[in-house]
Amino acid sequence: MKTTVTARHCEIPEEVRSRAEDVAEKLARLAHRPQRMEVVFDDDHQRRVVELKMSLPRGQTLIATAEETDFRTALDRAAERLRSQLEKNVQRGPHRQPAA
Repeated sequence: MKTTVTARHCEIPEEVRSRAEDVAEKLARLAHRPQRMEVVFDDDHQRRVVELKMSLPRGQTLIATAEETDFRTALDRAAERLRSQLEKNVQRGPHRQPAA
């Protein structure tokens, strides 16, 4: 899976960038055939926003956003939201008829 980490209007420390890559890798293990993961850090005045976008097969995209006072906490909250979406996605599962 390809992971892209982007910072808008700010600089992020290397430790936060590596943490984002680790989180993306862990979330990829929960997904069925993930294709791409984008992590976007945005500093809009006093708001620290992290957005996670995961592209799955058949054009499906999961997006989770969190806003906190620091990037690390926002990353953890967004990861938890994306994990919740992935768990719901797995529960739905494919609705196929069994082969006769």
